[in-house]
Amino acid sequence: QVRIRARDRATTLLPNNGGMTTPSAPSLRPRVVIIGCGFGGLEAARALRGAAVDVTLVDKTNHHLFQPLLYQVATAGLSAPAIAAPIRHLFRQQRNVTTLLGEVTHIDVGQRTVHLADGAMLPYDHLIVAAGATHSYFGRDDWAAYAPGLKTLDDAFEIRRRVLLAFEAAEKEPDPARRADWLNFVVVGAGPTGVEMAGTLAEIARHTLPGEFRHIDPASAKIILLEGGARVLQAMPEALSERAREQLEALGVEVRLNARVTAIDGDGLVVESASSASPSSASSYQIKSRCVIWAAGVAASALGRQLAAATGCSTDRAGRVLVAPDLTLPGHPEISVIGDLAAAHSHVPGQAPTPVPGVSPAAKQMGRAAAANILRRLAGEPTAPFRYRDHGNLATIGRNSAVVDLSSPAGPVRFSGYFAWLFWLFAHVYFLIGFRNRLVVLMDWAWAYWSFARYARVVTGTVEPRGTATEPGAAR
Repeated sequence: QVRIRARDRATTLLPNNGGMTTPSAPSLRPRVVIIGCGFGGLEAARALRGAAVDVTLVDKTNHHLFQPLLYQVATAGLSAPAIAAPIRHLFRQQRNVTTLLGEVTHIDVGQRTVHLADGAMLPYDHLIVAAGATHSYFGRDDWAAYAPGLKTLDDAFEIRRRVLLAFEAAEKEPDPARRADWLNFVVVGAGPTGVEMAGTLAEIARHTLPGEFRHIDPASAKIILLEGGARVLQAMPEALSERAREQLEALGVEVRLNARVTAIDGDGLVVESASSASPSSASSYQIKSRCVIWAAGVAASALGRQLAAATGCSTDRAGRVLVAPDLTLPGHPEISVIGDLAAAHSHVPGQAPTPVPGVSPAAKQMGRAAAANILRRLAGEPTAPFRYRDHGNLATIGRNSAVVDLSSPAGPVRFSGYFAWLFWLFAHVYFLIGFRNRLVVLMDWAWAYWSFARYARVVTGTVEPRGTATEPGAAR
């Protein structure tokens, strides 16, 4: 329990028939609204368990998603329920949490209310904004119709659909040139998502699908990974980055570095390639492909710029909000911004502040820190600056291939290959939400390892022209 000061007194909210909220008698329990149930929002709500506060957790989906394994759904390795959990189920025993399904459209900072798309209004005394991020096409949003990104389950279903139907279209295409277009798969961006996606596509083509078609050889599919920079996995040390590139190429992925996409349409994409030795001498060429996957850019939720306009705070180029050391907005200690929406810094005594990376461990730590600072304010104590504890990075490339970069008091621990892949596998199983999900994923992976089979390969509909909407009712 925490001591509540008079100025923190709130009102209890009761739903009315119109779905709105209306105040009842005054209560000593402050109202905490959390926007988003990603890693940051989930940890913030959990950290408030047992506190004398009323928490309202609002998300535009009804599930928490384990995003690091989302590419496995997109490549038919796992089914959606294996990496997602209903939010209501997660908080069924935390009595001070109310879960709402809704999309936040506006935050009224002056009135301290959160407005939803259906007209509902949520008053707050303390607000945690963990709205996350979406795709960034660097000002070319028209590319989204031809190169879907991977942030949600809907994105994963669409990518899975396009990948599998590309093989189906190639099977019935009599023209060799057009057949080759269907069997060209291009992944744009060689960060963790792009590397994992490219490596898994190569595994599908070479190990999962052979023997299932009569007119094409799936192993002849070309997997191309484009990266605008000089190396893959640029957050990794250079030696591990080079090792990742070698492992990708061993799997059959064609890695093209210093390759910047300048156009995408229904026929494929145009690439501007520059030599690392002479960046000024660039040349352009076209890649014909009917299946392009975007993993190159990230932009913060639009709520970041809306908050900036309302409070006068600043944002960076990606739309992330520049927060104070304790993760609050300057001049608005009642509002905390965390996760991919926050341009935060880690504050270690005696050291200069360092930027916090946009990874799930950072979001979790920010969620717990924001909740702890709310309890400190309610208890009349000063807040603490955020300190990020970096435990390292890891990425899988494909079957038996991964790279691991761990931090330890004795110095960095770096390794790659089979044992790195095992480490990556068990680390992801450990951090999954719920025992059932851990068991299901471990069993699916074990079966896929020995059989090369992927059974989440169910889609509906026919191959559609580029840029058209997905048919309703596609299998999930």
